[in-house]
Amino acid sequence: MKRSGIATLRLHPGIAPSWLTRRMKKLANEIFRILLDEYGTTEILKRISDPIWFQALSNVLAYDWDSSGVTTVLCGVLKSTLKNEHGILVAGGKGKTSRKTPADLQEIGTTFHLSESEIERLIRTSRIVAKVDNAVIQDGYHLYHHSMFISEQGEWTIVQQGMNDQKGCSRRYHWHSESIRDFIEDHPEEIIGEAREKSVLNMASDKSSQNRNTCLDLVKDNPRKIENYFNSITPYSQISLIHYFEGTVARPPRKIIHYKLLPRRMNWNALKEVYEFQPTNYEEMIAVRGIGPATIRGLALIAELIFGERPDWKDPVKYSYNLGGKDGVPFPVPRGRYDRTIEILREAVNEARLGDRERLTAIKRLKKFAKKIQYVN
Repeated sequence: MKRSGIATLRLHPGIAPSWLTRRMKKLANEIFRILLDEYGTTEILKRISDPIWFQALSNVLAYDWDSSGVTTVLCGVLKSTLKNEHGILVAGGKGKTSRKTPADLQEIGTTFHLSESEIERLIRTSRIVAKVDNAVIQDGYHLYHHSMFISEQGEWTIVQQGMNDQKGCSRRYHWHSESIRDFIEDHPEEIIGEAREKSVLNMASDKSSQNRNTCLDLVKDNPRKIENYFNSITPYSQISLIHYFEGTVARPPRKIIHYKLLPRRMNWNALKEVYEFQPTNYEEMIAVRGIGPATIRGLALIAELIFGERPDWKDPVKYSYNLGGKDGVPFPVPRGRYDRTIEILREAVNEARLGDRERLTAIKRLKKFAKKIQYVN
């Protein structure tokens, strides 16, 4: 899949009307019954982890406003819709609901008869993935939505979203459990959002590997050394840190690169815990509570300035999508046609499960006609 253009995912006020969300849930139920019968839960999770497919699903369900609400509304609809019969359940959600993800995972684990170790693995995965997109990659979008889709086999997909209040934009992040052994080294996620941002600290990049190794060496040594390094180059006293990067004290740089300023403070208590823990890799280091964006950024800049290991400052965003907003004038939803579509799919699924697949096969053949119509238009 290739990135075909740049568009804006805007933050829009308001809520989805109840008459629409009721229908979205009914249609989603039939769609996922078909997906389960035809492809199974592994394929469903793969599709949800595809940012373009996720966007298309929202459009099919008639939530055709390509704004930040696509993520929160669709995940909320799927959390209400997906049950045991679909083989997939959803944890987390928007705002305060996202903080209930560990409790949701405990409940899902019990429902799917997962072991305690599997449940703990899922809870840890949820926290690490959130930490990566909120702190390891510092793109200016702060997470406010986190949904985790779990199959009865323990496979997972995570969809989360962050917002940039200053720009009035949001960015969505997709993860899938397939082939992930290390959340930093393998980092397979796809990101859909606005144009590439400038000055993004991307510690998950391959280009940041040497910087990560240096950060790991730093935290495994006495925290007082890190504090001494920090105090020796603190840009808020006499000399700006910018001079060290782009110029000299006698000859200031032409352009001030503000994103390379050290944070005003770091979590020294968390660094002491890391030192006592002695992590074996970067993932274990960031998993320690209290190791947030400021501390990760401070360590990265110390590693670059003192030890010459430059991190990657390139935005990893890959996809973008159509303009639109629910505060504009969306295409009106034909409610009668919507209800008929739900009924057609429901009948097709029920007949297929009784052995008569003729109607379901006919629906699948419609794809060929849709392509021909697209080419003609």
